[in-house]
Amino acid sequence: MAEKNTPSSPLDLFTPTFFQQPHAMLAQLRQSAPALPVTTPNGLRTWLVTRYEEARALLADERLSKDMRVGRHLMSRNFVDPAKQAEFLKETGERSQFPQVLSVHMLYSDPPDHTRLRRLVGRAFTSRRVASLQPRIAALTAELLDGVALHRRTDLMEALAFPVPFTVICWLIGVPPGDRTVFRRWSNLLVSGAGTEEVRQACVDMIGYLRTLIDSKRAAPDDDLLSDLVHTTADGERLTPDELISMACLLLVAGHETTVNLIGNGALALFRHPQVRDQLASDESLWPAAIEEFLRYDGPLTNATWRFTTEPVRVGDVVIPEGELVTISLGAAARDPERHENPDQLDIGRDNSGGIAFGHGIHHCLGAPLARLEGRMVLSQLFTRFPDMRLAVAPDELRWRSSLMMRGLEELPVLTK
Repeated sequence: MAEKNTPSSPLDLFTPTFFQQPHAMLAQLRQSAPALPVTTPNGLRTWLVTRYEEARALLADERLSKDMRVGRHLMSRNFVDPAKQAEFLKETGERSQFPQVLSVHMLYSDPPDHTRLRRLVGRAFTSRRVASLQPRIAALTAELLDGVALHRRTDLMEALAFPVPFTVICWLIGVPPGDRTVFRRWSNLLVSGAGTEEVRQACVDMIGYLRTLIDSKRAAPDDDLLSDLVHTTADGERLTPDELISMACLLLVAGHETTVNLIGNGALALFRHPQVRDQLASDESLWPAAIEEFLRYDGPLTNATWRFTTEPVRVGDVVIPEGELVTISLGAAARDPERHENPDQLDIGRDNSGGIAFGHGIHHCLGAPLARLEGRMVLSQLFTRFPDMRLAVAPDELRWRSSLMMRGLEELPVLTK
Protein backbone atom coordinates (compact mmCIF):
# COMPACT_ATOMS: atom_id res chain seq x y z
CA MET A 1 0.00 0.00 0.00
CA ALA A 2 1.42 3.39 -0.98
CA GLU A 3 1.85 5.96 1.72
CA LYS A 4 -0.37 8.99 1.45
CA ASN A 5 1.04 12.50 1.33
CA THR A 6 0.06 14.65 4.29
CA PRO A 7 0.17 18.45 4.68
CA SER A 8 3.65 19.85 5.27
CA SER A 9 2.33 22.13 8.00
CA PRO A 10 -0.31 21.19 10.59
CA LEU A 11 -3.88 22.37 10.22
CA ASP A 12 -4.98 25.01 12.72
CA LEU A 13 -8.15 23.05 13.44
CA PHE A 14 -9.31 23.95 16.94
CA THR A 15 -10.69 27.42 16.20
CA PRO A 16 -13.76 29.05 17.81
CA THR A 17 -15.75 28.11 14.71
CA PHE A 18 -14.70 24.47 14.97
CA PHE A 19 -15.76 24.19 18.61
CA GLN A 20 -19.26 25.40 17.70
CA GLN A 21 -19.71 23.15 14.65
CA PRO A 22 -17.15 20.33 14.66
CA HIS A 23 -18.99 17.52 12.92
CA ALA A 24 -18.98 18.94 9.38
CA MET A 25 -15.25 19.68 9.54
CA LEU A 26 -14.47 16.28 11.06
CA ALA A 27 -16.44 14.60 8.27
CA GLN A 28 -14.26 16.36 5.69
CA LEU A 29 -11.08 15.33 7.49
CA ARG A 30 -12.32 11.74 7.83
CA GLN A 31 -12.79 11.59 4.06
CA SER A 32 -9.44 13.17 3.24
CA ALA A 33 -7.13 11.03 5.40
CA PRO A 34 -7.27 8.60 8.34
CA ALA A 35 -4.75 10.76 10.22
CA LEU A 36 -3.30 14.21 9.65
CA PRO A 37 -1.25 16.75 11.64
CA VAL A 38 -3.15 19.51 13.43
CA THR A 39 -2.34 22.20 15.99
CA THR A 40 -3.86 22.22 19.49
CA PRO A 41 -5.03 25.41 21.27
CA ASN A 42 -1.76 25.61 23.22
CA GLY A 43 0.36 25.33 20.08
CA LEU A 44 1.31 21.64 19.97
CA ARG A 45 1.55 19.63 16.77
CA THR A 46 -0.33 16.33 17.00
CA TRP A 47 -1.72 13.73 14.60
CA LEU A 48 -5.52 13.60 14.60
CA VAL A 49 -7.06 10.18 13.90
CA THR A 50 -10.63 10.43 12.62
CA ARG A 51 -11.91 7.01 11.44
CA TYR A 52 -13.55 4.44 13.69
CA GLU A 53 -11.62 1.31 12.70
CA GLU A 54 -8.22 3.01 13.09
CA ALA A 55 -9.30 4.90 16.23
CA ARG A 56 -10.45 1.76 18.06
CA ALA A 57 -7.32 -0.13 17.06
CA LEU A 58 -4.99 2.65 18.19
CA LEU A 59 -6.73 3.01 21.55
CA ALA A 60 -5.42 -0.48 22.36
CA ASP A 61 -2.15 -0.35 20.39
CA GLU A 62 0.92 -0.91 22.59
CA ARG A 63 3.05 1.10 20.16
CA LEU A 64 1.24 4.21 21.36
CA SER A 65 2.50 5.03 24.83
CA LYS A 66 0.76 7.11 27.49
CA ASP A 67 3.74 7.34 29.86
CA MET A 68 3.97 11.11 30.26
CA ARG A 69 7.22 10.85 32.19
CA VAL A 70 8.64 10.12 28.74
CA GLY A 71 6.05 11.88 26.63
CA ARG A 72 6.50 15.27 28.28
CA HIS A 73 10.02 15.40 26.80
CA LEU A 74 8.48 15.13 23.32
CA MET A 75 6.29 18.15 23.94
CA SER A 76 9.00 20.77 23.52
CA ARG A 77 9.98 19.59 20.03
CA ASN A 78 6.36 19.45 18.85
CA PHE A 79 5.48 23.11 19.35
CA VAL A 80 4.75 24.91 16.08
CA ASP A 81 5.31 28.36 17.59
CA PRO A 82 8.87 29.09 18.83
CA ALA A 83 7.52 31.58 21.39
CA LYS A 84 5.20 28.96 22.89
CA GLN A 85 8.02 26.45 22.82
CA ALA A 86 10.23 28.84 24.79
CA GLU A 87 7.39 29.48 27.24
CA PHE A 88 6.93 25.74 27.73
CA LEU A 89 10.62 25.18 28.38
CA LYS A 90 10.74 28.07 30.84
CA GLU A 91 7.95 26.75 33.03
CA THR A 92 8.92 23.83 35.26
CA GLY A 93 7.54 21.81 38.16
CA GLU A 94 4.02 22.60 39.28
CA ARG A 95 3.86 25.66 37.02
CA SER A 96 4.39 23.73 33.81
CA GLN A 97 1.58 23.06 31.33
CA PHE A 98 1.89 19.35 32.14
CA PRO A 99 3.04 19.21 35.78
CA GLN A 100 4.61 15.88 36.66
CA VAL A 101 2.65 15.54 39.88
CA LEU A 102 -0.65 15.58 37.93
CA SER A 103 0.59 13.11 35.31
CA VAL A 104 1.41 9.97 37.28
CA HIS A 105 -2.05 8.42 37.29
CA MET A 106 -3.28 5.38 35.35
CA LEU A 107 -4.40 7.40 32.29
CA TYR A 108 -0.83 8.59 31.75
CA SER A 109 1.03 5.35 32.35
CA ASP A 110 1.81 2.07 30.63
CA PRO A 111 2.10 -1.45 32.06
CA PRO A 112 3.42 -2.49 34.51
CA ASP A 113 2.81 0.84 36.29
CA HIS A 114 -0.67 1.11 34.80
CA THR A 115 -1.53 -2.40 35.96
CA ARG A 116 -0.45 -1.61 39.51
CA LEU A 117 -2.27 1.75 39.64
CA ARG A 118 -5.51 0.42 38.19
CA ARG A 119 -5.47 -2.53 40.59
CA LEU A 120 -5.08 -0.20 43.57
CA VAL A 121 -7.84 2.15 42.41
CA GLY A 122 -10.08 -0.76 41.48
CA ARG A 123 -9.94 -2.01 45.05
CA ALA A 124 -11.49 1.27 46.19
CA PHE A 125 -13.71 2.11 43.20
CA THR A 126 -16.02 -0.89 43.35
CA SER A 127 -19.34 -1.65 41.66
CA ARG A 128 -20.85 -1.99 45.13
CA ARG A 129 -19.80 1.56 46.00
CA VAL A 130 -21.29 2.85 42.74
CA ALA A 131 -24.57 0.97 43.27
CA SER A 132 -24.87 2.32 46.81
CA LEU A 133 -25.10 5.84 45.39
CA GLN A 134 -28.37 5.26 43.50
CA PRO A 135 -30.77 6.38 46.27
CA ARG A 136 -28.71 9.50 46.95
CA ILE A 137 -28.53 10.36 43.22
CA ALA A 138 -32.30 9.93 42.89
CA ALA A 139 -32.96 12.14 45.91
CA LEU A 140 -30.50 14.82 44.77
CA THR A 141 -32.00 14.89 41.29
CA ALA A 142 -35.53 15.19 42.67
CA GLU A 143 -34.46 18.06 44.92
CA LEU A 144 -32.84 19.92 42.03
CA LEU A 145 -35.89 19.36 39.81
CA ASP A 146 -38.05 20.89 42.55
CA GLY A 147 -35.92 24.00 42.12
CA VAL A 148 -36.28 23.90 38.35
CA ALA A 149 -40.07 23.76 38.74
CA LEU A 150 -40.05 27.14 40.49
CA HIS A 151 -38.94 28.99 37.36
CA ARG A 152 -40.43 29.33 33.91
CA ARG A 153 -36.97 29.61 32.37
CA THR A 154 -33.76 28.06 33.65
CA ASP A 155 -30.27 27.06 32.55
CA LEU A 156 -30.33 23.29 32.69
CA MET A 157 -26.53 23.04 32.79
CA GLU A 158 -26.33 25.13 35.95
CA ALA A 159 -29.51 23.80 37.54
CA LEU A 160 -29.06 20.07 36.89
CA ALA A 161 -26.36 18.80 34.51
CA PHE A 162 -23.49 20.20 36.53
CA PRO A 163 -24.57 19.88 40.18
CA VAL A 164 -25.55 16.19 40.10
CA PRO A 165 -22.25 14.64 38.87
CA PHE A 166 -20.18 17.28 40.63
CA THR A 167 -21.88 16.60 43.96
CA VAL A 168 -21.64 12.83 43.44
CA ILE A 169 -17.90 12.89 42.77
CA CYS A 170 -17.39 15.17 45.78
CA TRP A 171 -19.30 12.62 47.89
CA LEU A 172 -17.10 9.86 46.55
CA ILE A 173 -13.81 11.66 47.08
CA GLY A 174 -14.81 13.44 50.28
CA VAL A 175 -14.48 17.09 49.20
CA PRO A 176 -16.11 19.36 51.81
CA PRO A 177 -19.06 21.44 50.52
CA GLY A 178 -17.28 24.73 51.20
CA ASP A 179 -14.41 23.84 48.85
CA ARG A 180 -16.47 22.86 45.83
CA THR A 181 -16.92 26.25 44.14
CA VAL A 182 -13.22 26.92 43.72
CA PHE A 183 -12.59 23.35 42.63
CA ARG A 184 -15.14 23.79 39.83
CA ARG A 185 -13.15 26.74 38.47
CA TRP A 186 -9.87 24.79 38.53
CA SER A 187 -11.50 21.87 36.74
CA ASN A 188 -12.87 24.02 33.93
CA LEU A 189 -9.45 25.56 33.38
CA LEU A 190 -7.58 22.26 33.40
CA VAL A 191 -9.76 20.69 30.67
CA SER A 192 -9.62 23.75 28.40
CA GLY A 193 -6.33 22.67 26.83
CA ALA A 194 -5.00 26.23 26.88
CA GLY A 195 -1.42 26.85 27.98
CA THR A 196 -2.11 30.11 29.78
CA GLU A 197 -0.84 31.51 33.06
CA GLU A 198 -4.34 31.16 34.48
CA VAL A 199 -4.26 27.41 33.74
CA ARG A 200 -0.78 27.04 35.25
CA GLN A 201 -1.93 28.80 38.40
CA ALA A 202 -4.95 26.49 38.57
CA CYS A 203 -2.52 23.54 38.48
CA VAL A 204 -0.55 24.96 41.40
CA ASP A 205 -3.70 25.65 43.40
CA MET A 206 -5.19 22.24 42.66
CA ILE A 207 -1.99 20.44 43.70
CA GLY A 208 -1.75 22.38 46.96
CA TYR A 209 -5.39 21.74 47.78
CA LEU A 210 -5.22 18.01 47.06
CA ARG A 211 -2.03 17.63 49.10
CA THR A 212 -3.80 19.15 52.11
CA LEU A 213 -6.95 17.08 51.56
CA ILE A 214 -4.94 13.85 51.33
CA ASP A 215 -3.08 14.69 54.52
CA SER A 216 -6.41 15.16 56.28
CA LYS A 217 -7.67 11.76 55.03
CA ARG A 218 -4.46 10.12 56.20
CA ALA A 219 -4.84 11.60 59.68
CA ALA A 220 -8.59 11.04 59.97
CA PRO A 221 -9.96 8.53 57.44
CA ASP A 222 -13.61 8.81 56.47
CA ASP A 223 -16.00 6.61 54.51
CA ASP A 224 -14.96 7.91 51.09
CA LEU A 225 -12.91 6.85 48.09
CA LEU A 226 -9.93 9.10 48.79
CA SER A 227 -9.55 7.74 52.31
CA ASP A 228 -9.58 4.24 50.81
CA LEU A 229 -6.94 5.19 48.25
CA VAL A 230 -4.70 6.66 50.96
CA HIS A 231 -4.83 3.50 53.04
CA THR A 232 -5.38 0.68 50.51
CA THR A 233 -2.64 -1.78 49.61
CA ALA A 234 -2.17 -4.44 46.94
CA ASP A 235 0.64 -6.96 47.22
CA GLY A 236 2.15 -4.78 49.91
CA GLU A 237 2.17 -1.64 47.72
CA ARG A 238 0.52 1.72 48.27
CA LEU A 239 0.08 4.77 46.08
CA THR A 240 2.97 7.21 46.47
CA PRO A 241 2.23 10.81 47.58
CA ASP A 242 2.49 12.09 43.98
CA GLU A 243 0.35 9.21 42.70
CA LEU A 244 -2.32 10.02 45.27
CA ILE A 245 -2.43 13.68 44.20
CA SER A 246 -2.49 12.74 40.52
CA MET A 247 -5.15 10.07 40.99
CA ALA A 248 -7.33 12.35 43.10
CA CYS A 249 -7.15 15.02 40.38
CA LEU A 250 -8.04 12.49 37.70
CA LEU A 251 -11.03 11.19 39.64
CA LEU A 252 -12.28 14.64 40.56
CA VAL A 253 -11.97 16.19 37.09
CA ALA A 254 -12.76 13.21 34.84
CA GLY A 255 -15.28 11.91 37.36
CA HIS A 256 -17.70 14.74 36.80
CA GLU A 257 -16.78 16.55 33.56
CA THR A 258 -17.78 13.67 31.31
CA THR A 259 -21.10 13.14 33.07
CA VAL A 260 -21.97 16.85 33.00
CA ASN A 261 -21.65 16.73 29.23
CA LEU A 262 -23.44 13.40 28.87
CA ILE A 263 -26.45 14.90 30.65
CA GLY A 264 -26.33 18.21 28.78
CA ASN A 265 -25.72 16.74 25.34
CA GLY A 266 -28.30 14.01 25.92
CA ALA A 267 -30.93 16.52 26.99
CA LEU A 268 -30.25 18.68 23.92
CA ALA A 269 -30.53 15.63 21.66
CA LEU A 270 -33.97 14.87 23.11
CA PHE A 271 -35.13 18.48 22.78
CA ARG A 272 -34.19 18.33 19.10
CA HIS A 273 -35.71 14.88 18.52
CA PRO A 274 -39.22 14.78 20.02
CA GLN A 275 -39.96 11.42 18.40
CA VAL A 276 -37.23 9.87 20.55
CA ARG A 277 -38.76 11.50 23.64
CA ASP A 278 -42.04 9.85 22.71
CA GLN A 279 -40.30 6.46 22.38
CA LEU A 280 -38.78 6.79 25.85
CA ALA A 281 -42.01 8.03 27.39
CA SER A 282 -43.85 4.95 26.14
CA ASP A 283 -41.10 2.45 27.02
CA GLU A 284 -38.72 3.19 29.89
CA SER A 285 -36.72 0.04 29.13
CA LEU A 286 -35.21 1.92 26.17
CA TRP A 287 -33.23 4.30 28.40
CA PRO A 288 -30.00 2.24 28.52
CA ALA A 289 -29.96 2.08 24.71
CA ALA A 290 -30.68 5.80 24.57
CA ILE A 291 -27.68 6.57 26.78
CA GLU A 292 -25.44 4.55 24.44
CA GLU A 293 -26.76 6.50 21.47
CA PHE A 294 -26.21 9.85 23.22
CA LEU A 295 -22.62 8.77 23.87
CA ARG A 296 -22.20 8.06 20.15
CA TYR A 297 -24.20 10.93 18.66
CA ASP A 298 -22.57 13.77 20.62
CA GLY A 299 -20.39 12.18 23.27
CA PRO A 300 -18.95 14.02 26.28
CA LEU A 301 -15.33 13.51 25.18
CA THR A 302 -14.41 14.93 21.80
CA ASN A 303 -10.84 13.61 21.92
CA ALA A 304 -9.00 10.90 23.84
CA THR A 305 -6.11 11.90 26.08
CA TRP A 306 -2.52 12.15 24.85
CA ARG A 307 -0.58 9.31 23.29
CA PHE A 308 2.74 9.22 21.46
CA THR A 309 4.32 6.76 19.05
CA THR A 310 7.24 4.64 20.23
CA GLU A 311 7.92 3.48 16.66
CA PRO A 312 6.50 4.32 13.22
CA VAL A 313 2.80 3.41 13.14
CA ARG A 314 0.75 2.93 10.00
CA VAL A 315 -2.76 4.36 10.16
CA GLY A 316 -4.53 3.32 7.00
CA ASP A 317 -2.32 4.63 4.21
CA VAL A 318 -0.57 7.18 6.46
CA VAL A 319 2.54 6.46 8.52
CA ILE A 320 2.99 8.42 11.74
CA PRO A 321 6.72 8.61 12.59
CA GLU A 322 8.22 7.60 15.92
CA GLY A 323 8.10 10.19 18.68
CA GLU A 324 4.96 11.96 17.45
CA LEU A 325 1.96 13.01 19.54
CA VAL A 326 -1.34 11.36 18.59
CA THR A 327 -4.87 12.57 19.33
CA ILE A 328 -7.73 10.16 18.65
CA SER A 329 -10.95 11.95 17.72
CA LEU A 330 -13.72 10.07 19.49
CA GLY A 331 -16.28 12.47 18.04
CA ALA A 332 -15.19 11.85 14.46
CA ALA A 333 -14.91 8.08 14.90
CA ALA A 334 -18.42 7.90 16.38
CA ARG A 335 -19.91 9.35 13.19
CA ASP A 336 -17.88 7.30 10.71
CA PRO A 337 -20.33 6.13 8.01
CA GLU A 338 -18.19 3.02 7.53
CA ARG A 339 -19.23 2.04 11.07
CA HIS A 340 -22.78 3.39 11.32
CA GLU A 341 -25.46 3.89 8.69
CA ASN A 342 -26.81 7.46 8.71
CA PRO A 343 -24.39 8.45 11.52
CA ASP A 344 -25.69 12.02 11.76
CA GLN A 345 -29.14 10.76 12.77
CA LEU A 346 -30.13 10.03 16.38
CA ASP A 347 -31.39 6.45 16.50
CA ILE A 348 -31.74 4.72 19.88
CA GLY A 349 -32.49 1.45 18.12
CA ARG A 350 -29.09 1.14 16.44
CA ASP A 351 -26.41 -1.34 17.51
CA ASN A 352 -23.84 0.60 19.54
CA SER A 353 -21.74 -2.36 20.60
CA GLY A 354 -18.06 -1.56 20.23
CA GLY A 355 -18.59 2.07 21.17
CA ILE A 356 -15.47 4.01 22.18
CA ALA A 357 -16.96 7.03 23.95
CA PHE A 358 -15.19 5.92 27.15
CA GLY A 359 -12.11 4.58 25.38
CA HIS A 360 -11.08 1.02 24.64
CA GLY A 361 -8.50 -1.45 25.87
CA ILE A 362 -6.63 -1.18 29.15
CA HIS A 363 -7.41 2.54 29.43
CA HIS A 364 -11.19 2.13 29.17
CA CYS A 365 -12.69 4.54 31.69
CA LEU A 366 -13.04 2.98 35.14
CA GLY A 367 -15.90 5.36 35.96
CA ALA A 368 -17.98 4.60 32.86
CA PRO A 369 -20.63 2.59 34.80
CA LEU A 370 -21.12 5.53 37.19
CA ALA A 371 -21.45 8.01 34.30
CA ARG A 372 -24.02 5.81 32.57
CA LEU A 373 -25.96 5.38 35.81
CA GLU A 374 -26.07 9.11 36.50
CA GLY A 375 -26.95 9.96 32.90
CA ARG A 376 -29.84 7.50 32.84
CA MET A 377 -31.21 8.46 36.26
CA VAL A 378 -31.01 12.23 35.71
CA LEU A 379 -32.38 12.32 32.17
CA SER A 380 -35.21 9.87 32.84
CA GLN A 381 -36.31 11.82 35.92
CA LEU A 382 -36.05 15.12 34.03
CA PHE A 383 -38.25 14.14 31.11
CA THR A 384 -40.72 12.23 33.28
CA ARG A 385 -41.15 15.28 35.53
CA PHE A 386 -41.20 17.79 32.65
CA PRO A 387 -42.59 16.08 29.52
CA ASP A 388 -43.31 19.44 27.86
CA MET A 389 -39.95 21.12 28.63
CA ARG A 390 -38.48 22.81 25.56
CA LEU A 391 -35.54 24.92 24.46
CA ALA A 392 -35.79 28.61 25.28
CA VAL A 393 -33.60 29.60 22.30
CA ALA A 394 -32.98 28.39 18.79
CA PRO A 395 -30.43 25.53 18.68
CA ASP A 396 -27.95 27.60 16.66
CA GLU A 397 -27.84 30.17 19.48
CA LEU A 398 -26.37 27.64 21.92
CA ARG A 399 -22.65 27.96 22.62
CA TRP A 400 -20.24 25.06 23.11
CA ARG A 401 -17.23 25.13 25.43
CA SER A 402 -13.82 25.67 23.87
CA SER A 403 -12.06 22.54 25.10
CA LEU A 404 -9.62 20.19 23.41
CA MET A 405 -11.03 17.21 25.34
CA MET A 406 -14.62 17.92 26.32
CA ARG A 407 -17.70 18.37 24.17
CA GLY A 408 -20.18 20.29 26.29
CA LEU A 409 -22.53 23.26 26.30
CA GLU A 410 -21.84 26.49 28.15
CA GLU A 411 -25.55 26.92 28.85
CA LEU A 412 -28.78 25.08 28.04
CA PRO A 413 -31.69 27.53 28.54
CA VAL A 414 -35.06 25.82 28.72
CA LEU A 415 -38.70 26.67 29.37
CA THR A 416 -40.58 24.56 31.88
CA LYS A 417 -44.03 26.07 31.35
